[in-house]
Amino acid sequence: MGSRSDADRTPAVPGETIIPLLAEEVEVTKETVETGRVQVARVTHQRERLIDELLNHQTAEVERVRIGQHVDTMPAVREEGDTIVIPIVEEVLVIERRLFLKEEVRVRRVGSTERHQESVTLRHHEAVIKHLPVETPATGEATETGERVQQSKQEG
Repeated sequence: MGSRSDADRTPAVPGETIIPLLAEEVEVTKETVETGRVQVARVTHQRERLIDELLNHQTAEVERVRIGQHVDTMPAVREEGDTIVIPIVEEVLVIERRLFLKEEVRVRRVGSTERHQESVTLRHHEAVIKHLPVETPATGEATETGERVQQSKQEG
């Protein structure tokens, strides 16, 4: 029913009485209410773990071989299987200059495998969650869902 002024309250039809009515209106507002708190802490744990791996090693064996031979040109470095042969020459004074192969140095690669074990420390994080109690509000009327309802009356 719409709002009427005093002029509208005069009966349009004889014998008709107009009675003003009141109408209630509801206004709903929302309010944030704290229901709990969470505290998160990070904890570091350590554990020992055994490492068991094969490690390869190479060493060099050096052998000097006396040659004692004249050569006309400088011999090249060469490989014989797993051995590197490095010629060592010196000049010897004769009536003329000649190369004299004094010795060869033979370097052979020797491989070996051994087991290596070592204990190492590994770390990992873990979250620890602690729920804190809620402080009750000092004033205000809050419903279970945290919404406050206000009502007002107006004449229509």
